[in-house]
Amino acid sequence: MPVEAAHRRIAADIRRRIQAGEWATGDPLPSRTDMATEYGVHPQTMRLSYALLRRTGVLDGEERKRVTVAHPPAMRTLTDADADWPFSSETTDTRPRPATEELADRLGVRPGVMLHHETIECLDPGGHSAMIVSSWWHGRRRTHAGCIVEVGTISLGGEQAHALGLLVDTMAFRLVRTRIDDVGAPLETADLILPMDRWLIRLRSH
Repeated sequence: MPVEAAHRRIAADIRRRIQAGEWATGDPLPSRTDMATEYGVHPQTMRLSYALLRRTGVLDGEERKRVTVAHPPAMRTLTDADADWPFSSETTDTRPRPATEELADRLGVRPGVMLHHETIECLDPGGHSAMIVSSWWHGRRRTHAGCIVEVGTISLGGEQAHALGLLVDTMAFRLVRTRIDDVGAPLETADLILPMDRWLIRLRSH
């Protein structure tokens, strides 16, 4: 099995074991060497698993030191889906994408036309994943005058689940944010994916 697949599979199993009560909040996990022996993998694979679990807020601890089960992620309230993210973030994908039927409808373009795209992983103050924002636009990026937001839910796919430290098919909030110009024409659209265990949605109007 490829190293990437192995370390993600092991990270998912450790999350399952924590949820089952094998280790409680604050408990130390076995060393990477001991866990590598238990799972029958190279210690580097376990290092990647622990790094992923730290990044997604499941574990606390520094590189090369003992890690412990983290406290659950803080609950935050989203009131403005168009506000700049106040903490750090990482751009994880900027590949152009052809417009699907849904994206074409949201942006008022033909299906199949190439769109600019970026996916940003927003991190909380502790460096853990809090939200994923995927945006699409056609032509140059322009300043918007306002936005329209629709709130719904989504079942997480593999990449989203791994990024947020959740299980595949976990339900999350999905906010569809469409930025518009001063006459209401769409300029840019985005999907904001927020874990339900970390967010309360309380939208306000201006």
